[in-house]
Amino acid sequence: MKTLLDSIQIESAPSPTAAVIWLHGLGASGDDFAAIVPELDLAGCAPIRFVFPHAPVMPVTINNGFEMPAWYDIFAPDLVRREDAEGIARSELAIEALIAHEVARGIPANRIVLAGFSQGCAMTLHTGLRHPQRLAGLIALSGYLPLVGSLAAERHPANFATPIFMAHGTADPVVVLPRAEESRKALEALGYAVQWHTYPMPHSVHPREIADISAFLRKVLPAA
Repeated sequence: MKTLLDSIQIESAPSPTAAVIWLHGLGASGDDFAAIVPELDLAGCAPIRFVFPHAPVMPVTINNGFEMPAWYDIFAPDLVRREDAEGIARSELAIEALIAHEVARGIPANRIVLAGFSQGCAMTLHTGLRHPQRLAGLIALSGYLPLVGSLAAERHPANFATPIFMAHGTADPVVVLPRAEESRKALEALGYAVQWHTYPMPHSVHPREIADISAFLRKVLPAA
């Protein structure tokens, strides 16, 4: 990537030694989750730079070709019958560039968490499990694992044991719970240890989920 995606950046304390790159969902923007930072209990964490990138604007087939921020195209409500492998690959490169930028700024890969909601969750799992350096963790919210059939051949050993926090709403009408459960089972079949959480919510974020994400971040990004 010649240029980085535009992003919102928030530092939990001066001189961050860790980073969280948080990917929004379809039709949203980096602003969508920036407001969550003050709600996180980061006591005991390293100083963290939160990076909330804005996805490129593109036509989305399922929305009648209407242009909106999207990490890749979506063709049908079931999400996986036909998938936009080329679009996913383009966004993977853009996310890799964000990781490389944080490394260049002095934060090693093993102090970087990838997080994402919905489409951002899909990109988090896709990119994080293929990344060639160990990451601190993956936070996969209200989404699914895309391109399941290619993961076994394309995944990188560096992240075989990376902690995965996966959460979903029991009443999600957008990415239905069975889709997320199928993704969890596919990950577990490949040997990944998934920390699985469900909450009584639709396609959204639950207060208890925020507390659980805080606990996960305290574990994977502790103060030095």
